[in-house]
Amino acid sequence: MHAIIAITMATSKNASTSAFVLPLAFCLVGISQLLLCSGHAPNCDPNLIKARDRDRLQFALNLEFLEAEFFLYAALGKGLDYISPNLTLGGPPPIGAQKANLDPLVRRMTEEFGLQEVGHVRSIIRKEGGFRKPLLDLSCQNFAKLMDRAVGFTLIPPFDPYADSLKFLLATYLIPYVGENGYVGTIPYLIKRKSRRLAASLLAVEAGQDAIVRAFLYQRAYEKVQPYNLTVAHFTNRISMLRNELGMCGIKDEGIIVPEELGAENRTSSNIISADPNSLAYARTPQEILRIVYSSGNESLPGGFYPEGANGKIARHFLKIKY
Repeated sequence: MHAIIAITMATSKNASTSAFVLPLAFCLVGISQLLLCSGHAPNCDPNLIKARDRDRLQFALNLEFLEAEFFLYAALGKGLDYISPNLTLGGPPPIGAQKANLDPLVRRMTEEFGLQEVGHVRSIIRKEGGFRKPLLDLSCQNFAKLMDRAVGFTLIPPFDPYADSLKFLLATYLIPYVGENGYVGTIPYLIKRKSRRLAASLLAVEAGQDAIVRAFLYQRAYEKVQPYNLTVAHFTNRISMLRNELGMCGIKDEGIIVPEELGAENRTSSNIISADPNSLAYARTPQEILRIVYSSGNESLPGGFYPEGANGKIARHFLKIKY
């Protein structure tokens, strides 16, 4: 059994003058810890799901819809219904999505990300079929709840992802990495060559998006996020902790600053690209991803970004299971 590990780390450029200690607590795979975290012992076995290539790639469509709507609304104030309405297949508009107050560089990057996600949605639907876009909650209130939970107390004023570029980048930190993990976990189970090629192509762009966001945040790692007395690095570490806790299958997520023993080859505290001890990408199963994006730690209990649950055969299968 693994125990809950607490790691303390200094996240200051000059530890002798302005260091502060940041606790990192990760809920790992020990069965007793999992029961404490969620009320049930989740299955971390990637072989749990028996599904066709089509079903596995359609599952990813849930994340692609989420990213497309978030980025397009933030950059343009308009979403998929404006850019390519046929792709939503009659799905409802997202809750609370709005144009963000972004500087020109971040706005341009976000618009590009959003348009890339349109291509991702189209590619999956054309090659594997699609489904009605699920209801998405991109409201300030939902992000505020997530950030409160991540940092461990109520932020005052509530966190607003659309308020400025830095807060938007921190909100963005929540999303593409999970999709990246999902593709890494999915590819080994795809049978057809064309399916693997599609997933690999989607993974490459998702990983690029995540790396860019992490690099932007790393440049400002020690900056205080106003009006909170917390640094950018602290926010990323706490968000990663929360995703590990919700996923409940070990450490598969790390912030942009880590102790050297967790850095590449145990030689660096920078963590611009999150990876395992051999600098390989982490994989997550569909059930782990649902636990995270539902913010419930339970793949059968919708919430978070998907108040009515995700769509597709895999997600709907889990909605039928009651714990």
